[in-house]
Amino acid sequence: MTYEHLQVEKRGRVAWLYLNRPDKLNAMSTHTMNELRDALAAMRADKETRVIVFSGKGRAFCSGADLESKPDPDAPPSDEPTFLDAAQGMENELNGMTKPVIAALNGLTCGGGLELTMMCDLVIAAEGVKIGDAHSNVGMLPGGGSSVRLPRIVGINRARYIMYSGDFFSAAEMKEFGLVNKVVPAEALEEEVQALAEKLAAKSPLGLKRMKQLINDSYDQPTATALRAEKMVVKDHLHSFDAYEGGAAFAQKRKPEFKGY
Repeated sequence: MTYEHLQVEKRGRVAWLYLNRPDKLNAMSTHTMNELRDALAAMRADKETRVIVFSGKGRAFCSGADLESKPDPDAPPSDEPTFLDAAQGMENELNGMTKPVIAALNGLTCGGGLELTMMCDLVIAAEGVKIGDAHSNVGMLPGGGSSVRLPRIVGINRARYIMYSGDFFSAAEMKEFGLVNKVVPAEALEEEVQALAEKLAAKSPLGLKRMKQLINDSYDQPTATALRAEKMVVKDHLHSFDAYEGGAAFAQKRKPEFKGY
């Protein structure tokens, strides 16, 4: 399937999803988010795709919302889908994705681009990338989760400073804050991310799916509740093919061939 604002490339069991509006610094319009929703749904359904990578074309990862698409406060009431409706549809797909998602930050990342980054599981950034919230610079509020996710990732005081100031921070600073997992030379970004994605793609799809589920579900739960839930999932997982295959491969000193069930 072809898209107007996206470019999708399959590299083995890894799907690369590029925001492709370089002249707009990959700002997300209503149309962009509708395409993202559809592309993510297709990747979720594709059994051959085990890992998804987000990146951007040009000198930005994503500069946030396309301000030309923002809601008009003077527009009359309507039941037509809005910019925020499109954003919610895209977020539902991404937040519900059971496969690992890696953000490969190739350039400027701010506003909605930062929010998109925080919806991913892992973040690899090129040296020289600048990252910020930026909503305060244009008198806007975050609508894609910054006020919720950022304090949990970097701590409430850092989140306040990042959001209130509208300043931009280096990839190295954001690694220190806990937002970025790894910083790599710009020319090596895609090679490094592809290698990581292939490593994850070789793991048990069912195992990674359930790990992601356990981490996400337990984050705000009391420790005792989360531990009980973990035991229940593990008990079920022990009856899976992938758990059996992992044990058999270890005993036979061979690479496991996981099937995802």
